[in-house]
Amino acid sequence: IRLLLGDYLRLMTMKKGAGGELSQDDDVLYTEAELQSCVDKIELIDYHQTIDLNLPSGLKFHALNAGHVLGAAMFFIEIGGRSVLYTGDYSMEEDRHLMAAELPRYHTSPDVLIVESTYGVQVHASRAEREARFTGTIERIVSGGGRCLIPVFALGRAQELLLILDEYWKDHPHLQSIPIYYASKMASRALRVYQTYANMMNARIRSQMDLGNPFSFSHIRNLKSIDVNTFDDRRPSV
Repeated sequence: IRLLLGDYLRLMTMKKGAGGELSQDDDVLYTEAELQSCVDKIELIDYHQTIDLNLPSGLKFHALNAGHVLGAAMFFIEIGGRSVLYTGDYSMEEDRHLMAAELPRYHTSPDVLIVESTYGVQVHASRAEREARFTGTIERIVSGGGRCLIPVFALGRAQELLLILDEYWKDHPHLQSIPIYYASKMASRALRVYQTYANMMNARIRSQMDLGNPFSFSHIRNLKSIDVNTFDDRRPSV
């Protein structure tokens, strides 16, 4: 939360400093002090830790892994003899670094399910199909002398795509002369969080941690580390 909401403040400050169209203070939804006050009120809990509020209704809840981004949670709530499972975005499919969402272990199906449902009636292609289409498209572009610009959400999706690209470059030596860069201050900060909490990811990442840091990429560089005076982007790149 601090990372995402803090980045919004940073962008609004940059826009205002550059003479952007921020016509009134209301255009900035909150201040740094208000954000910090919000963060100070957050209480951290672990997955599967039951919180009992000791109310007459018997209200208690625990968090389950939602499989969406690192730390994403769904909540199993018990109140008045009934149960509710509440979740925003979730994923039932394990990806390169995250475990799939958990199902409630010690309960029957919840009485009520409240769920994010943007793709509720759609069937997605398998992860293998999506990855093959993604890497195949990029290889076709750079092999033809092109440059591939990938706009992507900096938290979660960026880390997944970086893992896919770094592994694909390792497996395809003919591509290794073609550089891959990422250009996001927020993605860089998110990577540090991911490196810290790699033990909360899937078995694939945890096993790689025994050999080294899976987020220390062999074929990907942060664009911020590039000398702009000598940087030549006329060649194929990602």
